[in-house]
Amino acid sequence: MSVNYVKAVLFDLDGTLIDTAADFIRIIGQMSEANGWQVPSNDAIREQVSAGASAMVSLMLKHNNQPLTEEQVQHYRQQFLDQYEADICVDSRVFPELESLLDFYDKNGIPWGIVTNKPRYLSTKLLEYLNLAERCSVLVCPDDVNNTKPDPEPMYLALEKLELPRGIANSVIYVGDHIRDVQAGSAAGMTNVLASYGYIPPEDQDDLEAWGADYIAETPKALVKLLRSKEFDYL
Repeated sequence: MSVNYVKAVLFDLDGTLIDTAADFIRIIGQMSEANGWQVPSNDAIREQVSAGASAMVSLMLKHNNQPLTEEQVQHYRQQFLDQYEADICVDSRVFPELESLLDFYDKNGIPWGIVTNKPRYLSTKLLEYLNLAERCSVLVCPDDVNNTKPDPEPMYLALEKLELPRGIANSVIYVGDHIRDVQAGSAAGMTNVLASYGYIPPEDQDDLEAWGADYIAETPKALVKLLRSKEFDYL
C-alpha cells in the first residue's frame, strides 16, 4: 500500500483507541454475583468485548449453564447496558501510548476521528468523560447509518463529514481490532491498520494476516511508531 500523504486518521473505539475492558469485566462480575453465579475469567470477558454486549452476556449465561433464549439474552443485555451507561468510565482509559499520538495530531492540525459499532449515546458519554469529545473531528456510530461495519457505509459517512472525496480514501488511515474493521476500511478504499493488541479471541490470533490489513500493529507502542514513521507523510 502506497500512501503519499495522510489527510485523516480514524480509529475503532473499544480495544483500539480506548481500553474499556476493565469496565465491562466489572459489570459482568457485578451481574454474576448478584445472581449467585460464577464470574467468567477476565480474559474470557475481554475476548468478547468487540463482539458486543450480547456476546458478553451470553458468555456469562453459558458459563453458568443458564438458558440462552433470545428473551433471556435480551433481558440481561439491557441490564448490562443500563449499568454500563450509569457507570461508564470507572477504569476505561485511552491506551497510554496513544495519548501522545492524539496530541501530535491535534498540534499539527491533522483530523482524527472514530468509526465504531458502539451506540452513539454510549460513545458520546465515554468520549466526554475522557475529554475527547471536542478533540474528535468526526464520530460515526450505528445510529448514523443503515448498514454498520463491515459495510463501508460508515467509512463513507466519515469521509463526507471530513469533506474528503472518496477518490482519496487511501489517504485516510483506519485502525481497528476486528475483521469487520479491516473489511469496512478495505471496501471503502482506506489504508488499514490492524490493532492486534485489541480484543481478539485466541482462536483468531493465528490467522490475522489473512484478514488482509495493510499493516499490523502488535502493541499500542508499535502503532504509534508505525503512524509516526517515514511510511506516512502528514499534510
